[in-house]
Amino acid sequence: MAFKGMLKDEDIAAALKHCAAAESFNHKEFFAKVGLAGKSAEDLKKAFYFVDQDKSGFIEEDELKLFLQTFSAGARALTDKETKAFLAAGDVDGDGMIGVDEFVTLVNA
Repeated sequence: MAFKGMLKDEDIAAALKHCAAAESFNHKEFFAKVGLAGKSAEDLKKAFYFVDQDKSGFIEEDELKLFLQTFSAGARALTDKETKAFLAAGDVDGDGMIGVDEFVTLVNA
């Protein structure tokens, strides 16, 4: 598991269960429940690189759609509406992607 040693398995399971239904994902609630909120900038940067599947240095829309699967392979994909809202919340500079600093800000917002 990518987040081994950083997050508790039971917190991941609870956070995923909380947003199991389509259109129920809220990034602020998820970050709090999974245990990312309040982590150091260094830990959040590590988390960013787990989500940045193609290692481009940015989290693109297709990677956001599969965000929950970063935490558990069996998790659902985000809906298009959830993905676009998540991207809009994190994409401060308007380039259509979330950079590492934007991700740290998004988690701590």
